[in-house]
Amino acid sequence: MIELLSPSDSLKTTQENMKEYIDNGVRLGLLINRKSHHVEIYGQGKEVEVLDSPAVVSGENLLKDFVLNLGIIW
Repeated sequence: MIELLSPSDSLKTTQENMKEYIDNGVRLGLLINRKSHHVEIYGQGKEVEVLDSPAVVSGENLLKDFVLNLGIIW
C-alpha cells in the first residue's frame, strides 16, 4: 500500500492509519511525505523505517521487481 500525504492530511492520523493497515494484514506500506521529503516504510513485525529524501524505494522482499522512482516527486 502506498499513501501520498496531501497538504490537508494530518501526519499523525495518516501514520495511525498505516499502523492499522499493517495490523489488519497489509504486509508493506509506504507513506510518502513530499513536504518533509521522508518516506516511512511499514511492515509486519518491524519498526517503522524512515528514509530521508530517497531517490528510489523498492518493494523489499515482498515485491522484488517493484521500484518507485521518487526523484520526480521531490
